[in-house]
Amino acid sequence: MLHMILAILMLPNGYRPFRHIILTQNLNMKPAPFLTLAGLAILLLFGACSKDKQPSDPLAGNPTRDMLNNAVRETDLGMRVAIDRYLDATGIIGRELYRFSPNQQSYTTELLGSGNLTLNANSFYFKEPWNARYEVVKKAVQIVNGAARSTQITDAELRGFTGYAKTIIAYQLLMNLSMTYTNGIYINLGSNNPASGPVVLYPAALDSIARFLNEAKAALPGSAMPPLTIGFTDFTDAAGFLKFNRALAARVALYRQRWAESLTALNESFFDLNGSIAKGPQMAFYTSGDNVKNPCFIPQNQTSDVRVTHPSMASNITAGDDRIQKSSLRTAVVSQDGLNSNRDVWVFATEAAKIPIINNEELTLIYAEAKLQLNQLPDGIVAINRIRTVHNLSPYAGAITQAALVNELLHQRRYSLYGLGHRWIDMRRYDKLASLPTDRPGDDVWDKFPLP
Repeated sequence: MLHMILAILMLPNGYRPFRHIILTQNLNMKPAPFLTLAGLAILLLFGACSKDKQPSDPLAGNPTRDMLNNAVRETDLGMRVAIDRYLDATGIIGRELYRFSPNQQSYTTELLGSGNLTLNANSFYFKEPWNARYEVVKKAVQIVNGAARSTQITDAELRGFTGYAKTIIAYQLLMNLSMTYTNGIYINLGSNNPASGPVVLYPAALDSIARFLNEAKAALPGSAMPPLTIGFTDFTDAAGFLKFNRALAARVALYRQRWAESLTALNESFFDLNGSIAKGPQMAFYTSGDNVKNPCFIPQNQTSDVRVTHPSMASNITAGDDRIQKSSLRTAVVSQDGLNSNRDVWVFATEAAKIPIINNEELTLIYAEAKLQLNQLPDGIVAINRIRTVHNLSPYAGAITQAALVNELLHQRRYSLYGLGHRWIDMRRYDKLASLPTDRPGDDVWDKFPLP
């Protein structure tokens, strides 16, 4: 541990904010360079391994505004940690992509159910994103509790910190629940370790996540928000962040099959049937110096350590669909463990490419699904056609039945949300996992990860 501490303290001046986080809690609010993901991981490890040198809750007591704002920055950065692991794991099981790596055979063995192999809750592909999400939850709980104790912030600021933190708690728990599904998750928010205590099973966990979002909704109106990063542009004030909160609520209501509730949440979100489909909060990344770079970026046409498209993505897409650009043709086929692909995943084309948290394209598809499930088929078709036409396709001309339109909806979600971890969840929601392709005899399509 000592060599890690020395390495941190010897960082050059460009890393002064990182040094300052280690050495003191009282940060000012001047813009600071962003931490690297590796640096943030070391910071989290430092906190976990040095209980004898610092309190388990750095916001214990009467935290200042700057301490709380710094915790918000750490929380925002923490959401980016292991996001590539999450998208790889969900994308591989959902048969959106392959990950060929000479150092990690689990991508093409365990995640695809090769032979007699099964998923391992202690493997990097699950444990890293799982732990990272709970680290963020832990920090967000500390923000809620610290803001409630603080006498150095206004009531409006208290509501801003609370609304922010409870929204993020819900978002992070939903990601972990999406991985473990009916195995449930832990929601021990009264403990220093949220990933402990009794297991909360899927329906009750979704109920709790919805409740956290609603509690945040109640706190946000008229609040004073803490400073947020550039990825939240247009959503940094209370009114904007509330729209983000309601967008997440619409997604959760969809998973709960509460179609009318989903539409209500959409009406309170930034959903705009005729607006830009790209609008929405994002995880932001940067390429200057050693700042946080998008960990999902891999250059085109590498011969090893690649993220490539599942062949069915190109073979099943409708001719003329411009979303084929999310999968670029390689100069040569790449193979591993009997699997082949001639296309690179090209969703994130630079190291600075942002990762959507939720955007108007997804909200349009949520609107379409809720309308179809309520048997309001004409409204659902209007939304589907909005997605089709924006991607260079003619309006829907298939059967006007609920079943046919739901299949069309799932097809549009497949390509609009490609590479963002939705395909596996969607096929599971509709009990269609058996229709996902298995590429080798004996491969399996898993429905959930084991609970640690």
